[in-house]
Amino acid sequence: MSTSDGYEAAGELLRALSAPLRIRIVTELAEGPRCVHELVDSLGAAQPLVSQHLRVLRGAGVVRGARRGREIAYSLTDEHIAHIVADAVTHAREAR
Repeated sequence: MSTSDGYEAAGELLRALSAPLRIRIVTELAEGPRCVHELVDSLGAAQPLVSQHLRVLRGAGVVRGARRGREIAYSLTDEHIAHIVADAVTHAREAR
């Protein structure tokens, strides 16, 4: 991967993380795999909205899904993502 490819990939990752609900989803998944209904319950967001954001995160390679019975459990593809989000949230809180 060339240097410019790395910047391009980083930009795509940050775009995928640019929505507050997606940041909250990543924060939840940092604790472990979750099914959509578990995310809906913990986030208090509508199921179609959570599914839509999961689709974006999956397309960006941030999360992956694994079948758990009749459901799909989503998890982070890389622990670095959890650290990026946690650092960004901490920074935002400290900057206030």
